[in-house]
Amino acid sequence: MRVVVLCGGESSERDVSLASGRSVAQALLERGHEVVLVDPAAAVPVLAGPLHPGDTVDAISVAKEPPSLSGQQQWRRRMYAALTDGPVLDHLRGAEAVFLALHGGWGEDGHVQTLLEMAGIPFTGAGSAACAAAWHKGRAQAVLGAAGLPVVERALWRPGGGDVPGNVDGDVPGNVERLVAAGPVVAKPVADGSSVSVYRVDSLSQLRQVAAEVRSRGVELLVEPFLPGREFTVAVVGDQVLPVVEIELTTPVWDYAAKYQPGAVSEVCPARVPAAFASRLQEMALHAHRALGFDGGSYSRTDFRCDTGGEPMCLEVNALPGLTATSLLPLAATGAGWTYPDLVQRLLDLAMR
Repeated sequence: MRVVVLCGGESSERDVSLASGRSVAQALLERGHEVVLVDPAAAVPVLAGPLHPGDTVDAISVAKEPPSLSGQQQWRRRMYAALTDGPVLDHLRGAEAVFLALHGGWGEDGHVQTLLEMAGIPFTGAGSAACAAAWHKGRAQAVLGAAGLPVVERALWRPGGGDVPGNVDGDVPGNVERLVAAGPVVAKPVADGSSVSVYRVDSLSQLRQVAAEVRSRGVELLVEPFLPGREFTVAVVGDQVLPVVEIELTTPVWDYAAKYQPGAVSEVCPARVPAAFASRLQEMALHAHRALGFDGGSYSRTDFRCDTGGEPMCLEVNALPGLTATSLLPLAATGAGWTYPDLVQRLLDLAMR
């Protein structure tokens, strides 16, 4: 098949996406496909290709810190232009499928999916509606809670906003203050990925420091109780639920640096838990997958963390989870007996159903 791999993009997960895209491209070549590797946000968007079986794509590592977003507006202008006109659009129209190795931002919130749907181009992963539903963590948790899945209490706050009743000069609103008083809490962007800007907060003064850091970016924060128990993640590929992965942390929260630096945390698959507990997590992941509108032609990864009593709480559902060498979906696939090229081929096959 002729496959265009889209990676890079305009989000804080840009570097992760570039690494995913290169790994995916290499796997597709090994499976006999023709590949064009594209970063639609780059000044020269076609990174490589057309590549043919036997060609190679060099892997890259992910830096310890996410990229600066100072160039985000330019990235977005380039991205929109590339996907709607010119040589990239020609490559997309000439492809039999598009493999989305984009993470975060327009690549995961439904923007890119909408453009591809309008153009009638098949692509991997969920459609625009499911991506949009999962991307905003606050709304996604509301849907999951309404579907009967266990979720924690949460509050949304846009620092600097004066539109919250009782909020004077953008100070901490009452519902957030109550959560902090019962603390500790986790504060994170309500719409972002790869654990970018995730903080454990023990006091209002700490929360104000976090707010000062994100205020200039207009970020809306999700504030929720810190769960001290074990952390797990479960992937669903099509209608198949993969083995449970446990993330054994050495830090209070699983932040960006821990996710993408080999050896920073221990990730165990299959998780060393009783079979009944693993089955329960898998059932909840499939329930979450379906509740947010993911179907049998898509895939997702649902994250859980346990409370003090060991009860798992559903944190979020990822529509386009990472596909780097250290990412969790490939690890879960290995636990299912799949090689990395097997996983990539399965994701491509789902798009062609």
